[in-house]
Amino acid sequence: MAEVSEVKLFGMWGSSYSKRVELALKLKGIPYEYVEEDLYNKSQLLLHYNPVHKKVPVLVHNERSISESLVILEYIDKYWNNSPLPLLPHDPYQRAKVRFWANFYDQKFLTSSNPVIRSEGEEQEKAIKEFLENFKVLEEDFAGKFHFLNGKDPGFLDFVMGSSVCNHRAIEEAIGADLIDPQRNPMFFTRMTALKDHPVVKDHLMTSWLNV
Repeated sequence: MAEVSEVKLFGMWGSSYSKRVELALKLKGIPYEYVEEDLYNKSQLLLHYNPVHKKVPVLVHNERSISESLVILEYIDKYWNNSPLPLLPHDPYQRAKVRFWANFYDQKFLTSSNPVIRSEGEEQEKAIKEFLENFKVLEEDFAGKFHFLNGKDPGFLDFVMGSSVCNHRAIEEAIGADLIDPQRNPMFFTRMTALKDHPVVKDHLMTSWLNV
């Protein structure tokens, strides 16, 4: 008899970290219960399942909790490895590269203390320049190399980047400057446009999250 898995995802509608996990679960076809959290009034269940960081997302699989979105994505890919839709490449080197860039992306572009919005004047100009330089490095390393894993379906890094597009747009509006654009960042826009047009994203998530 096949094992029956109980999967719950504790998330928040405005969290890009939660959205990337939702995308992965939907792509893999994994049934799950979604629990919306109010981060200003956190539930006792959230505090129970994530007593260390006390934040979303938290994946609870058969009463075992996993925290941190990148860790959750790897867990999903490893546990449901019979799915024909992998999130990570099978080749160890390529897997390591994707993990590296996912961490790089989160550390450089998604930190809540991002100096682009936490600074002013010359310090902000310096932060914007560093942001653009880091994005250029990402673009150059991925140019022509990392397409959708099997030619038609997104993977680990697509979800990591795609879930945060709205964050970049919000920052741009706040500072009155463009951080990413199609001419300077063709790889990013090509991947995000493909992700936006993917049936899983169209059918299950708000495409406004991918306003590219």
